[in-house]
Formats: sequence, structure tokens, C-alpha cells
Amino acid sequence: MRITIADDWTATVTGEPPAIAPGFVFRDFRVRVAAYTDVKEREQFQLATFGSREWLWDTPDELRFDPASRQLVGAEFQLPAEAADASDAARVPALPAVRPGGLRADEVRDFRLEVASDLCRGPGDAVLTCLRDLDVLDEPLDARIGIAPDVALLVRRGTVVGWSLTDPVRHLTSGFASPDPTPPAPATRLLFTRCLDLVTTPLLDAVRDRDPYALTALRQLEHALRNQKEDRHRAEALLAFVAELAEDCA
Repeated sequence: MRITIADDWTATVTGEPPAIAPGFVFRDFRVRVAAYTDVKEREQFQLATFGSREWLWDTPDELRFDPASRQLVGAEFQLPAEAADASDAARVPALPAVRPGGLRADEVRDFRLEVASDLCRGPGDAVLTCLRDLDVLDEPLDARIGIAPDVALLVRRGTVVGWSLTDPVRHLTSGFASPDPTPPAPATRLLFTRCLDLVTTPLLDAVRDRDPYALTALRQLEHALRNQKEDRHRAEALLAFVAELAEDCA
């Protein structure tokens, strides 16, 4: 299958995706599929690859390809800051199923991949779907291409129109650290939903306006994260954002 990723920039779906586990850095609201472990390695990786990348004040989504093989070797996606209405989120189709596949660029040329504008939260936040716009839901999808474990590109009419992350709690991490390989604790899943509620609803504006009710809810969430005894790696990943917000708005 040949797909259009941005404007006239195309790639061909190949058999095997990169064997890289994604990391969901909640503090930055960003999903990373890459092997670099610090800022220096990230800079070297970007210099050695081509595709879509951030540049000065421009921060598009990133897909990076190896110049020799033209194979996809890394990606970074930004989650939209606001969630779609529940009625729109319910329209996200369950089919077609995800089929793993890599990407091979049809030519060695940079491009710009626009960030998604709409976040659709699935039931229990088991799947986060990020779409170019909600009009995507008016027609069926052609394919879901799994470019990494639990990360898929959504294709309609041969064009990439969004992406999804399945079981986002499992992939929570901080900075460049790898996610905890053990399954998430049930309490972490509940706290994750509360953190998403904070980020993607008017509650965040109320916190920044120092509404007393909202500040109380924020402090309660911070307290719950600090006192979670198990699954500390994921709890700390959530706390990095919540504690910083609480300090700024105290």
C-alpha cells in the first residue's frame, strides 16, 4: 500500500515496523517512538535522518527515516490539548483492525507533518485517538498501520488522517527513560484518567484562574500521586506535570 503522509509526500507500507516500544511523556503530552536516550543522542539522530521534524519555533509531528534504506526509524507525536465531545469520541470506528507495518519513504526529501487537532478518548481511556479533524469520522477508515507496539497511523482515502495510542497508561514515562515493563496498577489507571480530565477539560483553565474548587481538586490529585505506593515510575511521570502546575498556581 502506498499512502500520502503530507501534501504530495508519500511512503509505501512494508512488512515489519521498527521494534521500538513507545514512551508517553505526560509532562510534554508527547508520544515518542525512538531509541535515543538523551538530548544529545536525539540531536544526532535527527541530523542522521530525514523526514518531518521540529525547526526553531515550528513543532510539527515527527516521522524520521534512514537515508540509506528509506525505512521509518523513529517518530514523535503531540497530543491535542483539548478532548473532543464524548459523542464525537463514540464515533471513532473499531475497524479495521491494526495491522503491523513499517514505512519506506518513496524519496529522500523532508516534509512537514501537521499535528492532530482533535483528541478522542476511548472508554476508560484505553485508547487515545488523535485526528486531523473530526470530519475524518464521517467516512470509514481504509487501514490502521501499526508502526510500533500500540501506535498506529490511521488512513482514509489513502491519506494519513491521524494516529492512535492503545493502552496509554502502560507507556507512561518521564524524559527519555523507557517505560516500566510491568503492567500498570489499577490505581494508576484511575489516576491517569483524573490527570487527563485535568488537562483536556475546562478544569485546567479554572486552575490557572485560581478557582478555589479547582485548586482543591488539583491538590487532591497531587496528594494521591505522591502517596501511590506501587507503580512509582508511572506515578512520577504523571506527577511531573501535576506538581509543576500546582507550584505555578499555588
